[in-house]
Amino acid sequence: MTVVRAAIVQTNWTGDKESMIKAHEDYTRQAAAAGARVICFQELFYGPYFCQVQDSAYYEYAESIPGPTTERFQALAAELGMVMVLPMYEQEQPGVLYNTAAVVDADGKYLGKYRKNHIPQVKGFWEKFYFRPGNLGYPVFDTAVGKVGVYICYDRHFPEGWRALGLNGAQIVFNPSATSRGLSAYLWQLEQPASAVANEYFIGAINRTGIEDLGDNDFYGTSYFVDPEGKFVGEVGDSHNPELIVRDLDLDLLATVRDRWQFYRDRRPDAYGELVQP
Repeated sequence: MTVVRAAIVQTNWTGDKESMIKAHEDYTRQAAAAGARVICFQELFYGPYFCQVQDSAYYEYAESIPGPTTERFQALAAELGMVMVLPMYEQEQPGVLYNTAAVVDADGKYLGKYRKNHIPQVKGFWEKFYFRPGNLGYPVFDTAVGKVGVYICYDRHFPEGWRALGLNGAQIVFNPSATSRGLSAYLWQLEQPASAVANEYFIGAINRTGIEDLGDNDFYGTSYFVDPEGKFVGEVGDSHNPELIVRDLDLDLLATVRDRWQFYRDRRPDAYGELVQP
């Protein structure tokens, strides 16, 4: 498949888990009607961004992956013939919790999951209270639309994982996020385009919208796709309102860029050993 029509969703908190899930089912159907073959939701898509506070009551949002929400969207993926990336709160076992994204193929098959590797602990983003660091590496999933990787929110500040996804064959990487206007807006349209260029693949960057009751984090949307030349694919999403963004990604551009810039040929892993010393 040369051109992949891809979708991302940015939205606000509706007040409860079931209404969030239903809203995302609706977005998925709209994306399918627009011809999209793959869709990714925002970080922790069916809940609020509860990491604005430290409260064990929010552990109740965690569930097994695969589990009830995964299975619900597996059925929808099979119905619509759509690859789906589902960022959720995972409970591996009681007390062992991760910030995770499940990946489902277009036939409804569960392909696996990525667990967020880099976990922040700063004001308004108290994630170490809720999540263990990921332990599954940087998997790339062979899907009906090509090779898909996932990197979650705070991960994007760390170039090593972007490169690992490229080395593992990623063609499209989704970065579902919950990021606040006051903290990181100046980085939002710099980091992912730079990473798309450096690693020569497409990136879908997703950010939720609105201010939730838990704090004053102002989630500023502006979700987008960026190509391996660092160019936005179509317009960037709205900075305040929910939006379904559907764009065509020409995967032939990957070979063009990699032939032009031989970054993978000219890497010097033999010279980088000290970079990974503690």
